[in-house]
Amino acid sequence: MKQKEFLTTVMPFKDKLYRLAKRLLVSGDEAEDAVQEVFLKLWKGKQQMKNYKNPEAFAMTMTKNYCLDRLKSKQAGNMKIVHSNYQNHENLEKKIEVEDGVSLVFSIMETLPEQQKMILQLRDVEQFEFAEIAEILNSNETAIRVALSRARKTVREALIKQYNYGIN
Repeated sequence: MKQKEFLTTVMPFKDKLYRLAKRLLVSGDEAEDAVQEVFLKLWKGKQQMKNYKNPEAFAMTMTKNYCLDRLKSKQAGNMKIVHSNYQNHENLEKKIEVEDGVSLVFSIMETLPEQQKMILQLRDVEQFEFAEIAEILNSNETAIRVALSRARKTVREALIKQYNYGIN
């Protein structure tokens, strides 16, 4: 596999790899490093890439595994946490409301168990199909659907509680 063919194969899903890495590692710098490492590993094994039915799913699995290894490593305590704000070109009030809502959802997602967090990210943010998520996470579709349902329910309940200010 030549460089041009490799780039046309892997570059379309670079942003998805970054978003997954950022979801798991929080830091944008750490996420960029993770994606770079995954691309390096993919480049080293570029001859075997033709054998993969879905190179994107394979790369997502590699990214997930690399990030989880990174979090488990001794250096995990030294990782820098960076929060990014989302840019909107609407009026200031609407912009603040949207940022607060998105930040709230993402902060609620951070409280979810690791598996539910990844499934919610892959399905609702990255728009992967259930079969692809099952392949990436080495699970079955039914388990993915159940975990996604539980994650969404937890997020929904937390949002309702937040917006009702705890009054029910």
